[in-house]
Amino acid sequence: MRAPFRSTTPLARTLTPNPSPVGEGHEDARPIDPLRLQGDGQAMQTHYNTLAGEEVGRIAALSDGIFAIAATILVLDFHTPEAADIHSEAELLRALAASAPRLLPWLLSSLTLGIFWLGQQTQLNQLVRSNRDLAWLHFLFLAVVTVLPFSTRLLADFLTYRTAFLIYWVNIVVLGAGLYITWAYAEGAKLIREEAHGEISRAVKRRVILAQSLYAIGALAGLVNVTLGIILIILIQLNYAIGPRLPILSRL
Repeated sequence: MRAPFRSTTPLARTLTPNPSPVGEGHEDARPIDPLRLQGDGQAMQTHYNTLAGEEVGRIAALSDGIFAIAATILVLDFHTPEAADIHSEAELLRALAASAPRLLPWLLSSLTLGIFWLGQQTQLNQLVRSNRDLAWLHFLFLAVVTVLPFSTRLLADFLTYRTAFLIYWVNIVVLGAGLYITWAYAEGAKLIREEAHGEISRAVKRRVILAQSLYAIGALAGLVNVTLGIILIILIQLNYAIGPRLPILSRL
């Protein structure tokens, strides 16, 4: 009677995995499987939305480009007098004086762009990272920025009309709401730096609320007289742009 067959290969050797194809002492060069294993051994696929929009620098770069283009479009709204209509220095001066009222909306919008660009950059500097939802919120904010040249030209063409002035004011309101929403979301999603919680966060929200309240006062003044409303909003913006260290103004 023949004895049963017994393998001469040790059990440990049969369980040893195949060596790496690149040789001993080197990491396995095989591509990593995009499917990860959960604790129960089932495959778990990485969701695309968890990867999108994480780079804060890309949001800042897009912001710089859009604000720069919007500022350029504002300047393109200026036109030199027709050379065929100018025959003397006096006629040139009269033609330039006729277009001077368009300087008021241009100054207003230039300050608006500068203030909101700085406001967005301040928020981005406080972020640890971004995510897909926050990236879209900032994109929507920038979409509203692209409307500013239109509302500016409308105001310049109809400088004495309350409707044009109120449309411009609504543009400012939506920009302010956009900044508040992006910050509130970033704080709630824990995307801001740890030290940005508390007083820094309150300062960001307080600035938006106070500024919009002052702009609302300017809008009410514009219902009485559009030029008065524009001048008042420009003075408010100059306060934020210059940042005077006066006891009252510095708190706004």
